[in-house]
Parts: sequence; C-alpha cells; structure tokens
Amino acid sequence: MILTGHCVDVLATLPAASVQAVITSPPYWGLRDYGTAPVTWEDGWTGEIGQEPTPDAFVGHLVDVFRAVRRVLRPDGLLWVNLGDTYATGHISNPSPKSTLGGTKDVGAGDDPVARTGAKGGRQKSLAGIPYRFALAMIDDKWIFRQDIIWHKPNPMPESVTDRCTKSHEYVFLFARQPRYFWDPSAMREPAAWERWGKQTIVKPQPGAGSWLVGKPIAELPVRDSKNRRSVWTVSNGGVPQSHFATFPPDLIRPMIMASTKVGDTVLDPFSGAGTTVLVAEEQGRIGIGIEINPSYVAISERRIPLRLALTVDGVSPSPDGGA
Repeated sequence: MILTGHCVDVLATLPAASVQAVITSPPYWGLRDYGTAPVTWEDGWTGEIGQEPTPDAFVGHLVDVFRAVRRVLRPDGLLWVNLGDTYATGHISNPSPKSTLGGTKDVGAGDDPVARTGAKGGRQKSLAGIPYRFALAMIDDKWIFRQDIIWHKPNPMPESVTDRCTKSHEYVFLFARQPRYFWDPSAMREPAAWERWGKQTIVKPQPGAGSWLVGKPIAELPVRDSKNRRSVWTVSNGGVPQSHFATFPPDLIRPMIMASTKVGDTVLDPFSGAGTTVLVAEEQGRIGIGIEINPSYVAISERRIPLRLALTVDGVSPSPDGGA
C-alpha cells in the first residue's frame, strides 16, 4: 500500500518493529523542486526536503527521518539508502508546466529555476559531499554503517562538461540497528570465473593451509560457479513513462530485498516516489509499504503496481520498459 503524507508523520502511525527492511532513495539536495507541499520540520524550517539552504540542514532532516524509521524497523532489520551528490553551485529545476506528472508527453524544467549559490554548500564548482556527510551523521546517530556500495550506471545522464569526468555512479549505504541481523547470503551471489595466471593454476588449499596452492590442474577442482557479490553493482538507470526523471531501477532493488527479507516480510520505502520498491517487494512475495507526500506520485504508483502484479500473477514477464 502507498500512504500519503509527510514521511515523519506517517512513520509515527506505523507499529514499532513491524518492518524487516527499509529500501529508499531520498531526493537530491538542491537539484530539483518536486512540487510537493512544504512541511515544517522539528528545527523550525518549513519547506520541501532537498530544498534546505545548506547541505548540513538537508542531512539533518534525513537523519530525523531515519531516526523515525529505526522505531518501525525490526532489531534484526536492515536499512538501504541510495544517495547521489550535487554541486554546491547551480540551479534547482522547477517542475515544468509540461511535466509528465500532469499526464502530458513533454518533459523539462520550469522557466524560472532557483539559483543554488556557493554559500549553501562550498566553493564554486565544488561537490557538496552529501553522501559523506550523511554517512558520518548516521554513525553519530548510532547506526551501524555496514557497507558502502557503488551503483555503477552504464547509461548515465549526459553532462556538457569539459573539465571533469561524466558522473556515472551513486552510493548505496547499508545500515543495521545491531551487529547481528537477518541476511540471506544466497541472494548475494554472482557468477564466478576461474582464470589461469600464466602457466600456474589456482587450486583448493589443503586442510589448515593459509593460502591458495599452485600447480594442480583446475579440472581436478570442485566446480564453483558463483562468488559473493562484490561492492560495485552495474545496473542501468530506469524510467517510468508517467514521470520526468530517472527512477529507482528494479534490478538495483531486487537483491536488497532478497538478501534482507523472507517471503511474507514487510519492506518499507519512506520516499516512495513512483512506487518501485513496493512493486518489486510485492513481486517477490513480500508486503510493500510506501510513503509519498506528492499525490501525483501516489497516483502513478497506484496505476503501476496493480498492472505489474497482474502480469506477474498471470505468469507473463513485465516488459523491460515497464518500470523503475
């Protein structure tokens, strides 16, 4: 289900320790105006999350959200947060009157983008460092920062820059409430390839040996066709026809769900957007709950999720362009 409202307020209505995993992608800081109604935060600031005057204020609000998340997350549950970075200077894109949120075909920013000045986050042309600030703030808030994962995008957004590389990655941070948590290691396997190094071959170590031995033919070794997934995940950007921006791709979310939950567990996304986390959770036999403040995105979610579930139930694979 998709719950409409400010995520902190809605989280307060959910039962404690009722969610096994939280998987979410908060808004960027200072990049886009999503057209949602302003809300008043505990520090007294009123506005849309992502529009704070400084990176530290934005990070502070994210920590507030995930402090509310911690109450509903089971002690053995996990939190996955996808974050991108932005530059300290530039402009905030306003929703266009032709935005696909209104059901039209055109996309783009409004005519009067809001300036983002260097005083907000650093010197001119400097990255704001949002992911780093956020990770340290979460550690200070007593989360266990378990891992940083690099989401490598083979189809990044084009950038007209000539004095740096095109940005083709974001971060996925894994946090835990306690040192021991639920984890299905079989869901984090990937294909393994055996390779010869010159004339030498890798062999299984003898009992008690501290390293791999050399010299025995690979053909005599047991077949091992998988290995533990590495911390760089290559997943293409996704898109939803009804929205005007790249969204959370299902192939990025699916391994997180499979590794940190069992069938029948509840998965929560407090920044649900177009509802992809809920959609993938339901496809995998989990209970998906999304929280979204923008009624337009709630409407998109409600249109997408029943369609994809119907296709899955009927045994028909969803089309590749059907979601993200």
